[in-house]
Amino acid sequence: MSLPVRTLGTAALLVVLGTTACTPVRTHQGYVVDHDLVASVQPGIDTRDSVAQTLGQPSFTSQFNEGEWFYVSRDSSNFAFRNPRVKTQTTLRIRFDASGNVASVDETGVELAASISPYGKTTPTLGRGRSFFRDLFGNIGTVGAPGAGGAGGGGNTGP
Repeated sequence: MSLPVRTLGTAALLVVLGTTACTPVRTHQGYVVDHDLVASVQPGIDTRDSVAQTLGQPSFTSQFNEGEWFYVSRDSSNFAFRNPRVKTQTTLRIRFDASGNVASVDETGVELAASISPYGKTTPTLGRGRSFFRDLFGNIGTVGAPGAGGAGGGGNTGP
């Protein structure tokens, strides 16, 4: 083989390897939505038991009452070591009335998902800043001081 053919072959191989290394990694999380099964859940007809038999257990339930079940499905993709980006998200909310019958079935997408940006690795709080030395030496002079409690922390132990 001549040198230009080897060079072209090596360049073509590098281009092929470079393009396959940048293919996105696609992931699915949560409930697998079957629209036929979701459409079969009818308000006023189905109950908690029939919904559990048809759709399975929910992704999570409402924390404040027993009246809502949520089924969450999310598809995302990312390149190499980047953070994944949500491509599609479906949230199915089923509301129940007091007797356990389905009151409504709602389906929403990614537009209602909140984007949260954490602030570093700590949560900012009000109050004084803490440091190692303040924690170590901060109680000097306060043990046994008037109004500071005392060693037992019980305060006033009078008759």
